Amino acid sequence: MRSIGEMARDSGLSVSALRFYDRGGVLVPAWVDPVSGYRWYDPGQLEEARLLARLRRAAMPLADIRMVLAGWSGADTDLVRKLLQEHLRRLEAGLSDARNEFSTLRALLESREKPMTSPRTAAVRLSVPAPELADALDAVRFAASRDPELPMLAGVLFDIEGGTLDVVATDRYRMAVARASADGHTGTRVQTIVPAPLVDAMRALLNGGEPVRLAVDGDRVTLESGDGQTAGHCLDHDFPDYRRLVRTPDGREALVDTAAFREAVRTGPVVTGEASGPGGTAADLSLLKVTDDGTVTLGEDRWGDQNQVAVNREYLLHALDAGARDRLVLEIGAPTAPIAIRRPDDEHTFSVLMPVRLEN
Repeated sequence: MRSIGEMARDSGLSVSALRFYDRGGVLVPAWVDPVSGYRWYDPGQLEEARLLARLRRAAMPLADIRMVLAGWSGADTDLVRKLLQEHLRRLEAGLSDARNEFSTLRALLESREKPMTSPRTAAVRLSVPAPELADALDAVRFAASRDPELPMLAGVLFDIEGGTLDVVATDRYRMAVARASADGHTGTRVQTIVPAPLVDAMRALLNGGEPVRLAVDGDRVTLESGDGQTAGHCLDHDFPDYRRLVRTPDGREALVDTAAFREAVRTGPVVTGEASGPGGTAADLSLLKVTDDGTVTLGEDRWGDQNQVAVNREYLLHALDAGARDRLVLEIGAPTAPIAIRRPDDEHTFSVLMPVRLEN
């Protein structure tokens, strides 16, 4: 007999997936220990599990998978062949539809004239308190993308409007926003993307308490402080409209002790998630839920509570560190809604983490 751990290792299905398929009657273990509830599988079920894993990677519906598994070992495989062929036709039709839609979208992008004031042609001179800018950059830097396929996200957006400087970073899986006060600009809104290495060079100059001078002139950005100067070229891209992306649905709020909660997340239970990080890599997921009394709980069974929200544990730890407060507010809504991590004393500085869909 194979243990559930051995079955997971050899079949390519996770332990939690095997539990799910057992509960759904798709792949039922040969024997379940009546005392411990531990699942054991017959050696002959390994081929069935590997077949199941392949069919799920091909996105076949569970109803069809049941029929395929039922007919796989039989003498008459006509039904299996028909199910596989029908699913392949569905995939090909879906791909064709997707290609048509993307062709339309590309045509719309190419034909659309986007009126805007280019940040690369506007000249701006600002005075920004060094401690505020340092705090803002520390709060968002962790979320900047490292994906070479997305160069427009490989930096920090400087969004200048009125008397404020908002800084924003995202890698699609998380987003961080922070604000610093600014003097000297009263014109229209100006945005520019500062590449990550230049952001780090700027941060190294923000050690004093005096205001620093920030200048955006064409495609060049400069920061001057009492300790020196750093300058470089902005990224020649447009940043996504982050103000639309941070409108998260209302959820339950919980005030947590940051150090204690961080340790609970670091050492607490996780489940393995597929394609939950850049490049489609697997990651450890923390399952979060805010109870009626305002407590955040960490689950360990992805199917045990449908109100849990799954989030990349590493990203959650980064966001807690960047929050830089003894206490932080967690806003957790539906399992498909983003999680917000906010400072209780600063409404303009927060992180948003995308949830990971729990399915196999």
